[in-house]
Amino acid sequence: MNSVTGTDFRQRLLDALEECIAEVGYPKTTVADIVRRAKTSRRTFYEHFESRDACFIALLTEANADQVSQIAAAVDPEAPWRTQVRQAIEAWIASGESRAALTLSWIRDVPSLGTAARALQREAMENFIAMVHTLGDTGEFRAAGIGPVSRQRIIMLLGGLRELVAITLEEGGRMPDIADEAVEASIALLTPAAQTH
Repeated sequence: MNSVTGTDFRQRLLDALEECIAEVGYPKTTVADIVRRAKTSRRTFYEHFESRDACFIALLTEANADQVSQIAAAVDPEAPWRTQVRQAIEAWIASGESRAALTLSWIRDVPSLGTAARALQREAMENFIAMVHTLGDTGEFRAAGIGPVSRQRIIMLLGGLRELVAITLEEGGRMPDIADEAVEASIALLTPAAQTH
């Protein structure tokens, strides 16, 4: 006899929310929709999450951690630094594209969550800053005269990439269409000033 643990129920609820977002969008998704799709009860939902927004924040937190892990795993620290940049951008795009509805929901719906969203956005940015700092702290980057990459430069890089994705998706484009431009812009931002003249 199989028993379902609290962790299993929690994951089922998160998966159900992501499916609802893909089908009808976050604003139209209700707790009733989530529990129906997860084949569980409102009581179980509220044992794990205090609200629909709390469930959404948990889903986005998990998705962010997954994306950071996927990007870090895709980069070969022994490859030439420009290749590493391309590997990171392509992994970021593949991860975002594989969960396009959630990526678009992050862009469109998170700002309406208020203070809780601000904490989520800061945490996500800090995770990405730490990842980029680690990825840029390799022999290949140091040999090219790059690094350590400043926090401010990483924030500019990430903010620009995020805005590029937002505009692309909102205009009905696809993330892979921006890969080359994203790679070139990232390389330009990371290239030491002495090498740009």
